[in-house]
Amino acid sequence: MEYTISIQKDAKSGWYCGQCVQLPAAISQGETLNELMENMKDAISLVLEYNKEQLKKNNKGEKTFYRKLAMA
Repeated sequence: MEYTISIQKDAKSGWYCGQCVQLPAAISQGETLNELMENMKDAISLVLEYNKEQLKKNNKGEKTFYRKLAMA
C-alpha cells in the first residue's frame, strides 16, 4: 500500500517533518528526506499496529471477520 506524506522543512533546524495524509496520527521527522521517509515507515507501522490492537480490544467477545476494499 502507498501512503502520501505531507512534508515541511523547518527553516531554523533544516530538518524535515512529515505527516501521513491517510493516517494523521503518523508523524515523524528526519535530518534528511531519506531519514524522514524511513522514520515515516516506522510511524505508520506503529499507528497501524495500535489501531489493530484497539479494534481487538473494542470487539472483544464479538465475532469479527475482515474483507478487503479496493478504492478506485
